[in-house]
Amino acid sequence: MNKTLRFMAVPTLALAALALSGSPAMAADGSYQSTLKQLNGSAGSGTITLDVTGNQAHVVLKVSGMPATFMDAPYPHVQHIHGGAKGACPDPSADKDGDQVISTTEGAPSYGGIVTTLSTSGDTSPAAGLDLKVGGQGASYTVDRTFELNPETKAALEAGTAVVVVHGLDPATLSAAGQAAKSDLAPTLPLAATSPALCGTLTAGQMKMPAGGANTGITTETGPDTGALAIGSGLALIALAGGAYAVRRRNEAA
Repeated sequence: MNKTLRFMAVPTLALAALALSGSPAMAADGSYQSTLKQLNGSAGSGTITLDVTGNQAHVVLKVSGMPATFMDAPYPHVQHIHGGAKGACPDPSADKDGDQVISTTEGAPSYGGIVTTLSTSGDTSPAAGLDLKVGGQGASYTVDRTFELNPETKAALEAGTAVVVVHGLDPATLSAAGQAAKSDLAPTLPLAATSPALCGTLTAGQMKMPAGGANTGITTETGPDTGALAIGSGLALIALAGGAYAVRRRNEAA
């Protein structure tokens, strides 16, 4: 009986080993990208990549074609990762007050609240969301930095609701009502200063493989499903072991 139990344990242990070696990395780990689209008549463009490993994230945000000056100084463009809503950019129907401008508040049901401030330096928390000193400056700029990823942002990436929004419009491009309106976030500023100009949902590209085991460390975008292969191998081991066990029992009976 003891020999039989030990023999039957082999496929179970083999399958457990395969399951452990094929266990996924942290759910948010990987590379995320977006090509930002224009909102509110913006003439700008932008791209972003976000590489996540554990609680560390490296962002490269490139923006161009934005308004260059504001009150005779370089235009400060704040930008954020939003999350917790639909994971989408707002369409024109989001303009509820009819001033032909989608304000940050009007866009929130689509992209959610701020979970990370993509500041050029220093604080990346939501609290820094309106800090113009660490916003992108002028018509074209790049944010290239590593920061600690907070749980809210990680959850948004895992859920597919993380959206990048770049703010700051040229007031001259707005309707008369939009030009006259004050910011819904900072009433001392015009509506144009804080309204969204570019928007894009972060989507997963290459996902990082777990360390250890037989992993080579090479990540590919295409190829066989290694998880399916691991499961298939486990089932094959069980079938082979089960067949061997049946043969052994027949031999013992004989």
